[in-house]
Amino acid sequence: MEIDEILHYALSLPEAEECFPFGEEILVMKTKGKIFITLNLVSFPSTMNYKATPDDIIEQRDQYPDAIFPGFHMNKKHWNTLHLNRTVPSTTIKTLVFNSYQLVRKKA
Repeated sequence: MEIDEILHYALSLPEAEECFPFGEEILVMKTKGKIFITLNLVSFPSTMNYKATPDDIIEQRDQYPDAIFPGFHMNKKHWNTLHLNRTVPSTTIKTLVFNSYQLVRKKA
């Protein structure tokens, strides 16, 4: 799944908005003022940070050890970094984005 596809999907979620609070290299998706994903537009491979429950965080890292890592510049207990290297199926990436969105909306 490419960055533009992730962005299109994320923006289809209610009250989702994009911004660049950390400079033009990091695209941030928010809902109700809270970050639910970040997309690094210049890294190679491209990366996406997303939020998950502590149990899911570990399971996802175990399931995709070559693609999912502790959240870069984020709380490692609640955030993962996904390397968009095409080993994680698009349907799984959409689920990760949606679940992150849901977790953030609950707290907003």
